Amino acid sequence: MDFEQIYRFYFRDVFLYLCSLSASENIAEEMTRETFVNALKSIDQFDGEKDIRAWLFTIAKNTYYTFYKRQKIYADEEIFENISDVQMDFAEQFADEENAFLTHKFLHTMNEPYKEVFSLRVFGELPFEKIGALFGKSSGWARTTFYRAKKQIIEFMEVTEHEKN
Repeated sequence: MDFEQIYRFYFRDVFLYLCSLSASENIAEEMTRETFVNALKSIDQFDGEKDIRAWLFTIAKNTYYTFYKRQKIYADEEIFENISDVQMDFAEQFADEENAFLTHKFLHTMNEPYKEVFSLRVFGELPFEKIGALFGKSSGWARTTFYRAKKQIIEFMEVTEHEKN
């Protein structure tokens, strides 16, 4: 597979993963492009034994950290800067979007590796075996970490729902 095919095939996966980390589609798109530039520069270092998507996600994660160090921007600030003033037609739609927003905001406050394992599983759709391999751990470790992260999010949503009532 040549690099152009890799780009077309994996662009969406890398973009969604970076969206889950950055909370801004514009920044995620910029970082996705930068990820593929970095991947092209180091394609000769890819040994072919690992999954290429996992390799790209590792580059994307490093690009994310480098980007925020360089820009000195905090992810929470990005959330508030990019909220549009869209009027909600239905209170129910607002509640669903509000819950999604709060959940996403909570995800950014979670400790590593919970945040990253959850993002890789949900947004990157990686199997536990590949997530474990990214961290140099077993698939069981990845599965346990994912379910612990999921439990934290569920508990947060229950507390949030209780506070609303």
